[in-house]
Amino acid sequence: MTRIVDGYFRFLRFFIAVALAIMVVLVFGNVVLRYAFNSGITVSEELSRWLFVWLTFIGAIVAMRDRAHLGMDSVVSRLPLWGKKACFLVSNLLMLYVVWLFAKGSWQQTIINLDNMAPATGLSSGFYYGVGVFFCVSAAAIIVYHIYQLVSGRMTEAELIQIKDSEDEAKDMIERPGADEAAQSAAGPSTKR
Repeated sequence: MTRIVDGYFRFLRFFIAVALAIMVVLVFGNVVLRYAFNSGITVSEELSRWLFVWLTFIGAIVAMRDRAHLGMDSVVSRLPLWGKKACFLVSNLLMLYVVWLFAKGSWQQTIINLDNMAPATGLSSGFYYGVGVFFCVSAAAIIVYHIYQLVSGRMTEAELIQIKDSEDEAKDMIERPGADEAAQSAAGPSTKR
């Protein structure tokens, strides 16, 4: 199952890279065509906007899995273990509720806009709003999995803090044995004599 999930997130990362590349080509190509040849790509702005929206939501899914979203842990990190667990459960249940609200609204907007066609591409505007549904299904799965890990006792105390920041990563690097030597060898030859 882990291989399937990892493959899914690899695909999402690949989609983000491809969407970004297409956006760059469309926007840059359109600028060059407008200034150099007084013409342009008709679908460029609309398609770039749609790709940007999809890229943003899919990036949020990847960030949620990697626990890379912004957060504040100054209170939670000082709580005892049971307090961290309680905060984790409450925050994840609240996130699940918000995801449900967002899914409900996204689904309604998708259905409402299925018959509305975008002016430049002619694609259904439901595709534009459908990314919210896609995001909510993936985010809900991640949140439910986190709650399952908590309830089943498979979550470490460090995982109860749902964010990562550069200070924590720096501490991990410093505390890791051999990190000093690895940092020095990466920096190149020493200038000391």
